[in-house]
Amino acid sequence: MGNANQKQYTCELSIVIPCLNEAETIELCIQKAKKFLEKEGIAGEIIVADNASTDDSPQIAARLGARVVHIEEKGYGSALYEGISAAFGKYIIMGDADGSYDFKNLLPFVNKLREGYDLVMGNRFKGGIEPKAMPFLHQYLGNPVLTKTGQILFKSPCGDFYCGLRGFSKEAFSKMDLRTKGMEFAIEMVVKASLLNMRIAEVPTTLSPDGRSHPSHLRTWRDGWRTLRFLLLYSPNWLFLYPGILLFSLGSFFVFLLLTGPKVIGRVTFDIRSLLFAVMAVILGFQSTCFAVVSKTFAISEGLLPISTRLNVLFHYFKLEIGLIIGTVLIFLGVLFSTLSLAKWGVHSFGPLDYSGNMRIVILSVTFLTLGFQVILTSFLISILGLKRK
Repeated sequence: MGNANQKQYTCELSIVIPCLNEAETIELCIQKAKKFLEKEGIAGEIIVADNASTDDSPQIAARLGARVVHIEEKGYGSALYEGISAAFGKYIIMGDADGSYDFKNLLPFVNKLREGYDLVMGNRFKGGIEPKAMPFLHQYLGNPVLTKTGQILFKSPCGDFYCGLRGFSKEAFSKMDLRTKGMEFAIEMVVKASLLNMRIAEVPTTLSPDGRSHPSHLRTWRDGWRTLRFLLLYSPNWLFLYPGILLFSLGSFFVFLLLTGPKVIGRVTFDIRSLLFAVMAVILGFQSTCFAVVSKTFAISEGLLPISTRLNVLFHYFKLEIGLIIGTVLIFLGVLFSTLSLAKWGVHSFGPLDYSGNMRIVILSVTFLTLGFQVILTSFLISILGLKRK
């Protein structure tokens, strides 16, 4: 998906309702939205973004005066993206068509948008959740845990990441450049707004039991995992960089500690086997850190993440040639220690050697060789990604 098409605003507010076989509840939603616009005297429109419904939802919406936008590409995000892109309002308020949101009480959203906020999120935990309106696991486990995760990863002020009732300006929507087509669309909106340092506000809103006879389109465990996966993929620092730095630091500490010989702590002796695990931590930590740079470069080049000042500084100083030089130096050290180990073996006529002492040299050699090749390969990959980014 690219940027939303810029259209001249012909009204102040567009209320966009994604719809997939919601004939039982779409009429009530549209009627509430119409009453709100009439009561508050707001110049607005109601758009039903129909995602290839097979029931009478589009016909009902058209009969009630809503503008129906037909979207063939399946997905909650696809429906919302096209519906919002077709809107003529300066401000957008989106809400689900299942009858659970109160479209008659949208004035707090509009007021915040008029104050200049880019994104106004509803918070059902502050406004009130009616009995049986939200599954127990969603209310007390899934939503709070995933929301807290999002707050930590992206420093977001939102206290209800999953709330489907939210408002934003058309200009802010264009800047977000949202790409996901499924249910992650709503989460991506919060993440992008947070990463772009947009002005975000929250208003209390209520949640009622939906009026449909068929099950919800949401699936608790599947969609919960998709949200967690999305949050992690959009945060290369937490997924790769911080764990990588931790592993590399701890591994390096124990490598230097054990290189000179075994260490005894209490009754436990740490020797070659411990050194091997420490080296593994160093290599994995370094690789994870490389993944952080590569994944962030790719995400920025694809428009998934905003441009990073730190990454620009890194690319300014760290050229492909610098990476090749560093990698070559590490490989040279690896070869040097390999030669030293081979020379010691030669002194003993290639016979039995002191296992502990010689293995330390071999392990150090293998570590430098591995890190050297990692630096060279990663430098080439970043350079390739950087071509498109430039």
